[in-house]
Amino acid sequence: MNPFSSQQRCFMHVYIMRHGDAALEAASDAQRPLTHCGIEETQQMSRWLAGRQSHFDLTLVSPFLRAQQTFTSFSNNVVQSGRVETLDMLTPAGDAQAVSDYLQGLASEGVEAVMVISHLPLVGYLVSALCPEQCPLMFATAGIAHIDYDAKAARGTLCWQESPSRLAAAM
Repeated sequence: MNPFSSQQRCFMHVYIMRHGDAALEAASDAQRPLTHCGIEETQQMSRWLAGRQSHFDLTLVSPFLRAQQTFTSFSNNVVQSGRVETLDMLTPAGDAQAVSDYLQGLASEGVEAVMVISHLPLVGYLVSALCPEQCPLMFATAGIAHIDYDAKAARGTLCWQESPSRLAAAM
């Protein structure tokens, strides 16, 4: 029997991305825009990711400006997004367990690939919530982590984490 059969298990590819580099000055934290560097690193990461995962069934995005701009830059630069949801729970102080529970529900519904665009510290804690054996990860701006998530076992496996600076060093 195929272990990836939907009758046996519900697997989902979860990609977690921190927003690109953002300006420090703004009327509020929620209104901080991406810098030119932030746009470039987001585009770099989207081109790289498109060779590995070019389509997402669902993209979940923080309502903060820098995350919304990261999504726009990301989706306009190769990567295809199906449905897009802006979720208040994806702000920097969001509850990683609540987001994990939401993702669990999506996996159980048959969503196969989801992108989450959010902030520190939430992105690091979300990795730990999905992969209990993992310590919270640090994310560079525009950094991405890939988790294979098994909804039946309610447990994920961290496959990799990549950043713009590591990609640049590898070239």
